[in-house]
Amino acid sequence: MSIYVGNLSYTATQEDLEAVFAEYGAVKQVYLPVDRETGRKRGFGFVEMSTDAEEDAAIADLDGAEWMGRQLKVNKARPREAMAGGGGNRFSRNR
Repeated sequence: MSIYVGNLSYTATQEDLEAVFAEYGAVKQVYLPVDRETGRKRGFGFVEMSTDAEEDAAIADLDGAEWMGRQLKVNKARPREAMAGGGGNRFSRNR
């Protein structure tokens, strides 16, 4: 399972985030999505740690904590859901 980290500073790097979470255990992966159009970070990221216990400890301590001038939102990441509506052609003229 991954950890969702929201309300990140746009200047935060993967290394910065890894250093913070490393205090709670072994960090397996850090992912900071970027906007396709601008290449700018999107203000959130995902952290994967070695064990659920490490993830739980990090979530408990870091959710609501201030870091780089922002109050973090930290919780278990939810799996992506399919878009509602099935992606059909809503402009169809078939009658």
